[in-house]
Amino acid sequence: MSKGRDRNVYRKSDGKWANKRQDAEKASSLHKTQKEAEKAAKIMLKNQGGGELTTSGRNGKIRSKDTIKPGNDPYPPII
Repeated sequence: MSKGRDRNVYRKSDGKWANKRQDAEKASSLHKTQKEAEKAAKIMLKNQGGGELTTSGRNGKIRSKDTIKPGNDPYPPII
C-alpha cells in the first residue's frame, strides 16, 4: 500500500487528537477524543482506497496498527 495514504492518530500537546496523513505537514482533522480521531481516519482511508492506520497512545508510543481495506472499488472482481 502507498505510504502517502497511510494515516497517524496521535495526541497533540494541547490535548486534542490529530488525524494526519503520513506525508502531510498539518493534521486533516482535530478531535476531542482518540476514538473520534480514529473513526475519521478510518473513513478517510476507506474512501481513499485503503492504507495503514497507526494509533499512538497518550504516552506517544504506538498503541495499534490497522490495515484498512479499500472502500468503493469501481471495478469489483467478477465471481
